[in-house]
Amino acid sequence: MYAKHFGLRREPFSIAPDPRYLFLSERHREALAHLLYGLRGGGGFVLLTGEIGAGKTTVCRAFLDQVPRRCNVAYIFNPTQSAEELLGSICDEFRIPRERIAGAAAPTAKQHVDALNEFLLRTHAVGQNNVLVIDEAQLLSATVLEQLRLLTNLETAERKLLQIVLIGQPELREMLARPELEQFAQRVIARYHLDPLSADESAQYIRHRLTVAGLTAALPFDAQALVRVHELARGVPRRINLLCDRALLGAYALGSKSVDATIVERAAAETLGIPAAVSTPPAQRPQAGGARWRVVIAALVLGIVLGAALVWAAMTLAPR
Repeated sequence: MYAKHFGLRREPFSIAPDPRYLFLSERHREALAHLLYGLRGGGGFVLLTGEIGAGKTTVCRAFLDQVPRRCNVAYIFNPTQSAEELLGSICDEFRIPRERIAGAAAPTAKQHVDALNEFLLRTHAVGQNNVLVIDEAQLLSATVLEQLRLLTNLETAERKLLQIVLIGQPELREMLARPELEQFAQRVIARYHLDPLSADESAQYIRHRLTVAGLTAALPFDAQALVRVHELARGVPRRINLLCDRALLGAYALGSKSVDATIVERAAAETLGIPAAVSTPPAQRPQAGGARWRVVIAALVLGIVLGAALVWAAMTLAPR
């Protein structure tokens, strides 16, 4: 709607994971390096965690793009399954023919594991590696995590046959810190927590997306607006997208070619549910305590003035 108004070919802040807008900050590159290191680690688990909207899926897509051609990948995006269901999903992702699984109508966990082990050994023999990626891994139950741990026992004399990458929210780290999951935690060979963008990175992120969308003029966000976007979005890319999209729409509705801090704060109230009193910078907020003191002082001064006036009137009107 507002793209033409700002000289853009398309709207730049969609929350869809469009690869055209891929932006890897320094910390995203570090996270990607950890995943690629784990790929060469020869088995075990690799963990990538981060807040909601921090860019974990962006890193995962970049990782999958760099997986070697002779590497088979199974990607699970819905981990809320039983152990048997997850094993079936893994076999499906690796395209293991159903006829290889005995009793395909209702195969057991063992039958799934046997078919998977046969597939891993066969592909290993021809020089292929295999990677299992599980997104939203914080939703995995303890039972399923234990089944995944057992999958890392599939090995030859030289190496593990399956590399498992778990991507999830910070709760995943808390889960693996439990005493009953110590055996699982000891199989983790690499882990990285993806922190939010810094203020400079947030500004670079906004400029990058606008440039990809076709911006050739000056950045429509002024300096203070960029600061407020970072503060209100807390450096989280998905929140930045929501906030910037609504801010540009707000500027368009006002007929303005520029987005200032006021427009950003209105956008925050509409999209992030941040009240105006909270979104206003501390330096600009009226201090409730100071306001009360000013009222009290004004009342005292008024009282003194009225008192003095009454005394003067009494003295003037008194009989001599």
